[in-house]
Amino acid sequence: MTLFALLAEVATWFIETFGLIGILVTMAAESCLIPLPSEIVMPFAGYVAWRKSSWTFILEATLIATLGNLIGSIILYYIGVYLGRPFAERYGKYFLLTRDKLEMAEEWFRRYGAYSVFIGRMTPAIRTVISLPAGMFKLSKRKFI
Repeated sequence: MTLFALLAEVATWFIETFGLIGILVTMAAESCLIPLPSEIVMPFAGYVAWRKSSWTFILEATLIATLGNLIGSIILYYIGVYLGRPFAERYGKYFLLTRDKLEMAEEWFRRYGAYSVFIGRMTPAIRTVISLPAGMFKLSKRKFI
C-alpha cells in the first residue's frame, strides 16, 4: 500500500467516525503540513452529503472545512513567527533552503506581502506552506487572515 493510499484510508475513516469534527481536524492538519490531502477529504464529504441527500451537510462541511483550513494556516503562521528566520538559517540546508533564497523570499514578502499569500493560497504545492514564510517574515496577522 502506498503512503498516499494509507493517508486516504486514514482520512476517510476519520471523517466516517467523527463527521464534521473529522473534516475540521483533517483540514486543519493539512494546513499544518501534515499530509492529509483535502483532495481526499472534501470529495468524501460530498459523497456523505449525497448519501444523506442533504444540502445542509454540504453547506456545513464547506464552512467547517474553511474554518479548519484557517485554523491550520494560523497555527503554521505562528510556527513561522516563533521559529522564524534563525531556525530557517540553521536548519534550512536540510530543506534546500539557502541564505540567498531566504533573503529573496524576505524581499518578496516585504514587497508583495498579502498578495503573495493570496496568490500562494491558490497555487498547488505552495498553498500549504505559504503560511510559514508569512509568519516568519512578520506579515501582519490581519492581512494574513
